[in-house]
Amino acid sequence: MGTEHFDVVIVGGGLSGIGAAYHLQNKCPDRSYVILEGRDAIGGTWDLFRYPGIRSDSDMHTLGYNFKPWIARKAIADGPAILDYVKETAAENGIDRNIRLGIEVKKASWSTDTASWTVDAVRKDTGVPVQFQCNFLLMCAGYYSYKGGYTPEFEGADRFWGPIIHPQDWPEGLDYAGKRVVIIGSGATAMTLVPEMAKDAARVTMLQRSPTYVISRPDKDLIANILRKIMPSRWAYAITRWKNTQLQQYLYRLTRTRPELVKQKLLKRVRRELGPDFDVEKHFTPHYQP
Repeated sequence: MGTEHFDVVIVGGGLSGIGAAYHLQNKCPDRSYVILEGRDAIGGTWDLFRYPGIRSDSDMHTLGYNFKPWIARKAIADGPAILDYVKETAAENGIDRNIRLGIEVKKASWSTDTASWTVDAVRKDTGVPVQFQCNFLLMCAGYYSYKGGYTPEFEGADRFWGPIIHPQDWPEGLDYAGKRVVIIGSGATAMTLVPEMAKDAARVTMLQRSPTYVISRPDKDLIANILRKIMPSRWAYAITRWKNTQLQQYLYRLTRTRPELVKQKLLKRVRRELGPDFDVEKHFTPHYQP
């Protein structure tokens, strides 16, 4: 088994891995690198997940790259649009030429004597082991287990007649029209699935251990869309990115210093959205501070 040497090995060809490669090319053009991607396509999260309505719960002016303006009208973008953005970035900058698909990293070992990493991997299609050596190893593999999402054991699940599905393994062409659906959890994935499945299902029920704090906002950034009409897209993107990051940091600091105030403000917005007849205290008040 031969060993290939690169100055930098990047593990993961998703949003982070492609971004890291761009900055490496830009700041250190004399350095060689390779991106090792275990799947057969780049895009990471945005290629892996295929459940109905998949989208980001972060605006793309802050989740996107600082060097490539997000110019779509929707700031809260759907999965396919984000995947196109990642692929376009890789192609525009020649990053795709440095990606090895179907290479699953198994182990990385550091040697003090040689001041280098040895990365052991396997070609998924043939099972043949391959090895890479580098001086800098950058892990951009995300926080999901691509082998399968966590599925707890439920007593009596074997007696349940219907399918039990994890969103990470959403089957193509699943027909849930007219069915009664229970979605376990109330995080970003659940909040995406509930309204999308409710369009065709007979009934959709969200089952939650604790509610989640929710802010209902438009998926389009009005200021960003106006700025793009009166100035270059790069300027508009930079201003919108600065605006949004400042707002996020301000809100975060407020949750650390005055959590009760933030809690009441958030719940007030929920009451305004749902109306006086809905039990916000029971269904939308989390068991924890924001």
